[in-house]
Amino acid sequence: MTTAMLLGFAMLLDAAFGEPEWLWSRVRHPAVLIGNIISTLDQELNEGTHKRLKGIAVTTILGLGALSIGALLSLLGPVAEVLVCAVLLAQKSLATHVSDVADALRLSLPEARRSVARIVSRDTAAMTEAQVARSAIESAAENLSDGVIAPAFWFLVGGLPGLLLYKTINTADSMIGYMNERYLQFGWAAAKLDDLLNLIPARLTCLMIVTLSNSWSQWRGIIEDAERHISPNAGWPEAAMARALGIALAGPRSYHGQIRYLAWVNENGRKDIGAREIERAVGLLWQVWTLALGLVLTCLAVMLIF
Repeated sequence: MTTAMLLGFAMLLDAAFGEPEWLWSRVRHPAVLIGNIISTLDQELNEGTHKRLKGIAVTTILGLGALSIGALLSLLGPVAEVLVCAVLLAQKSLATHVSDVADALRLSLPEARRSVARIVSRDTAAMTEAQVARSAIESAAENLSDGVIAPAFWFLVGGLPGLLLYKTINTADSMIGYMNERYLQFGWAAAKLDDLLNLIPARLTCLMIVTLSNSWSQWRGIIEDAERHISPNAGWPEAAMARALGIALAGPRSYHGQIRYLAWVNENGRKDIGAREIERAVGLLWQVWTLALGLVLTCLAVMLIF
């Protein structure tokens, strides 16, 4: 089987079953195992001097380990490859978690705050309805790139070694890639490598959203917002999503009790948003997934013909 065929099966399997609770309540999810390894390395090595060198060494070890494990798993055959790939894609779980916020918002604001707290790291206790909606939609846009398009892209490029490399580095970035006193040096290598690995997928996600929403006339504004964004990659799908929905994203938010005045994305878009806009974002997630699957099948057809 070709990599494109394996990816197509994995995408369909993930979309159908997502992350079954009966399974992951009994065994550890691979992402959890990766996180445990990173946490242990952080506790043991992130102290004393030469933190940047230690962080580079940790990132190198994690990357080489991921490539090696991916190569070994590939030897188990196509069924194992499809299953591992499906486990490491996050389309259905992402759509479900974001939809849960919309459902909760229709019930009550306190319930919506609890629901959105499961998918974002910012303070949620005092969020307004619009802030809850923005948080959910921003998470949808960013994780569409990080959790769906990027893993699929790196599996298509490098099979299971490429996929495991991406997921490992992405997990490391989410755990130690912060620009604070503890991680500025130790997490530098993981953050930079994650930026590099997401360079193409983030822009590809943006292009798919723009194509599906026919918002090419706003391309210049998308570029400007993406370049102002705090992240070199997350701003691309967020800017595209904001314009696709005609809303404003980002802006001021609170982390650990402190307000951070981040730049607005599509500042002139509607700011008074709620459950309806979240549901539209979820619909766009599935449209992008369908387009991505179509592109994979097109690649497969071209490979079979030539």
